[in-house]
Amino acid sequence: MQAILALEDGRIFRGEGYGAKGECSGEVVFNTSLTGYQEIFTDPSYAGQIVILTNPQVGNYGTNTADNEANRPFIEGLVVREFSPVSSNWRSEQVADEYLERFQVPVISEIDTRALVRHLRKHGVMRGVISTIETNPDVLVEKARSLRKMDGTDLAKVVSTKTSYEFDEKQDLLPGEVKPAAEPREQLHVVAYDYGIKKNILRMLSQEDCRITVVPAETPAEDVLAMNPDGVFLSNGPGDPEPLDYAQENIRKIAGKKPIFGICLGHQLIGLALGGKTFKLKFGHHGGNHPVKQLSTGKVEITSQNHNYAVDPTSLENADVELTHVNLNDNTLEGLKHKSMPLFSVQYHPEAAPGPHDSNYLFKDFRKMMEEWKG
Repeated sequence: MQAILALEDGRIFRGEGYGAKGECSGEVVFNTSLTGYQEIFTDPSYAGQIVILTNPQVGNYGTNTADNEANRPFIEGLVVREFSPVSSNWRSEQVADEYLERFQVPVISEIDTRALVRHLRKHGVMRGVISTIETNPDVLVEKARSLRKMDGTDLAKVVSTKTSYEFDEKQDLLPGEVKPAAEPREQLHVVAYDYGIKKNILRMLSQEDCRITVVPAETPAEDVLAMNPDGVFLSNGPGDPEPLDYAQENIRKIAGKKPIFGICLGHQLIGLALGGKTFKLKFGHHGGNHPVKQLSTGKVEITSQNHNYAVDPTSLENADVELTHVNLNDNTLEGLKHKSMPLFSVQYHPEAAPGPHDSNYLFKDFRKMMEEWKG
């Protein structure tokens, strides 16, 4: 099956098609992780995006239920150098080709992904189309140019849960899997705003003995406060944070009344709610190898990241916040905490464990903050 990737600037890549036959479109980004492709497929933060994986071979260890971050893939399409038609791993339940075909995700393989990534690093992320049915590249370029841009697009309410639910870690365990024994302690209630939440975030909160109620992105702050939680969590998610006026307003209403912890999009929304501004990165941060420095200790964490927008630290000079983390690749802001309210956030994904445990302390800090606030 032949496939074409067409970018909005007219650049064309021809390769072989896998996964679903058809056409997909979105913002084209690249991820530098060496492993974890299934977690990337199923991360809701990738909604609206075609993902290039820079690791040369993808699909070689198959797919399995345990590695899902959501119940289905959220990437629009996949671009790889070599796509393995077979899997070789004792955990594999289905080869990646069949998995993506089942969920209608087109794949283009056998292209020079190094040239493609260098192109995006030089010119920035851009809109693109993958097709296995249209053979005229000029038609596909025009389709790419006609796509809506990510800027100003609220995708959080698209991927968010439609109804509230209680996360039950026992239901998430695999057959025969047992949660490690720990000293009993008081269970705390966390309300988690779902802007595109990943399952492993819920698992990490659960490991800190939290009972978690997941609520839709547009849930009013009054409804959350009425549940009287011990803390509020703001999740990751896709798209531009600026259009999420409802989320920023909810954060302002909850701040100071309940402890708040935000990750990724949640971090950006906190920055906006406190009067800051966000901006779009040239090609984003997508990968499992980003060094982040804790400014208070000088310790460097190896972090997993997936975002196209960042908070402008200069816009927070009058916001009564302390800047806590910085990215050592480009010096962008990676974390903040409020000086007088129980509120902190990070731009990266501590639950993704590339370190593997460098950032686990953040969930423990959230637990400690809730205990202290509860008094």
